Amino acid sequence: MGKKTKRSAEPEHLVKAPHSFVIHRKCSKDLIDLTKDFRKIMEPFTASQLKERKKNTIKDFLSVSGYLHVSHMMVFTETELGSYMRLARLPRGPTLTFRIHNYTLARDVISALRKQYVIERAFQNAPLIVLNSFSGEGMHMKLMATMFQNMFPTINITTEKLKNIRRCVLMNYNPSTKLIDMRHYVIRATPVGLNKGTKKMVQGKIPNLNRCKDMSEFFDKAALLSESEFEDDGNQVELPQALSARGAAARSRSALRLVELGPRLQLQLIKVEDGLMDGEVLFHELVEKTEEEKALIKKKREEKRRLKEKRKTQQAENVKRKEKEKEELKQKALEGIKKKKGLTENQRKENGEFETLELTPYSTPPDLPDVMKSQETNGQEQMDQH
Repeated sequence: MGKKTKRSAEPEHLVKAPHSFVIHRKCSKDLIDLTKDFRKIMEPFTASQLKERKKNTIKDFLSVSGYLHVSHMMVFTETELGSYMRLARLPRGPTLTFRIHNYTLARDVISALRKQYVIERAFQNAPLIVLNSFSGEGMHMKLMATMFQNMFPTINITTEKLKNIRRCVLMNYNPSTKLIDMRHYVIRATPVGLNKGTKKMVQGKIPNLNRCKDMSEFFDKAALLSESEFEDDGNQVELPQALSARGAAARSRSALRLVELGPRLQLQLIKVEDGLMDGEVLFHELVEKTEEEKALIKKKREEKRRLKEKRKTQQAENVKRKEKEKEELKQKALEGIKKKKGLTENQRKENGEFETLELTPYSTPPDLPDVMKSQETNGQEQMDQH
């Protein structure tokens, strides 16, 4: 047998980071593509290559969530009334149900840009979450803001490196329409205070010297100023750390730009449930019940819970009873085998040999006639007579 290799433990910050499952149930092709785009937002702490089957249930994902450190689940569904997204905290809830009013896939957002900027290295780290106007009154507003914040890892300002923050997710709540606009961007830092030619050289781009006599003319042209020269100073910051982008050195001034990656989502909170995809309804946007109706629903839920516990207890007792009966039958069978072995062992001696059998003839055989006797026997009898 070979030596067992000791499994290396995962770093603590990776274990504590919120992980997620993003799945779909009975959706159209566009909503399936939206599910894949949402997985890109949740990178790298999500199952990006998760393959769902029609026979899979929520319990199947819940059973493996603890082993994989999964803390959140997003479920996209579609009915005749519209499309919905459920955001649940594992393993016991709560669950927030959102109606998807509008959405735009990532491929459509990128194709509409004049300059497309998609970099795979940006998905190696979790995005920065930015919430706007989520300070309204009500339990559901605080719960919604908390759920959105806990979907992504927390950031330690003193130890976090700026080069790891490459994306951001913006969520804006409109109090008048009660709609949530969700956008996904990549963060770019471009150097400022440089003309266009110098900036191209700093960023490692190959310049076009076709209309220039020499390099000095390329750098001295005043008409080729960078676009960042005309931007507002509010977008220009002094970088405390060096970034991975060219020209974004420490203590240098750069202009921050957001390039949209998609997808776009417009959501509305419909329902808040206490449990995982079930439980007491804490908030409902469309249905408002009286105190009597709430008490009646609570009473029915308690009866259902007690009935479920009673069935579970009865099933456990049945299992114990069947196991006891099975054990009793096993013991009876073993006793029968031992008894049978005891009867055969009594017929043996202590040394393990078989006892000698006494053969007692019940009758003596009759004498044979002389004709049937052998010649040798006849000859011997004649000699005895002489």
